[in-house]
Amino acid sequence: MTESATNTIVSAETVDDSLVIRRLAYADLPQVMAIERRAFPTPWSLAMFVLELSKPSGICLAALRHDRLIGYMICSRYDRVWHVMNIAVDGRSRRRRIATALLDRLFEQADGGGAQYTLEVRMSNRPAISMYERFGFRPAGRRRGYYHDNREDALIMWRVPDSAAPTGAV
Repeated sequence: MTESATNTIVSAETVDDSLVIRRLAYADLPQVMAIERRAFPTPWSLAMFVLELSKPSGICLAALRHDRLIGYMICSRYDRVWHVMNIAVDGRSRRRRIATALLDRLFEQADGGGAQYTLEVRMSNRPAISMYERFGFRPAGRRRGYYHDNREDALIMWRVPDSAAPTGAV
């Protein structure tokens, strides 16, 4: 897949009656920062989001319901590996398949056959780990003391072509 193909979303699509997944824009960053601060004990800085949005080979997605940003995902490409860097959903919209819709869209855009994905997730975040496993991610290691707020370990997960679940995994 070419850089221009991975960086472009032809159109915003409606996932259900009111959920729209589209490319994340710089104009979304105030809402992103509000969700980020509520979602994580050590939130990303605005500069981190700006940097990721400026990378031509990344895929940055926004989830909106009734024109309100309720979730986002940042994924960067390093050679032939996609790294899911950040995914968050507003607390009032969790457990409504928003993160699932974001991952579905990522795989639709980035999966050129043989794509590999990696991510880190808190060892204590069982709901996220379960969701990633449904998408074919498998534990591959641990980063000790990865999270600075409490020195919690991160579970390293990989999704390789052999373990990939079909898009729309539930």
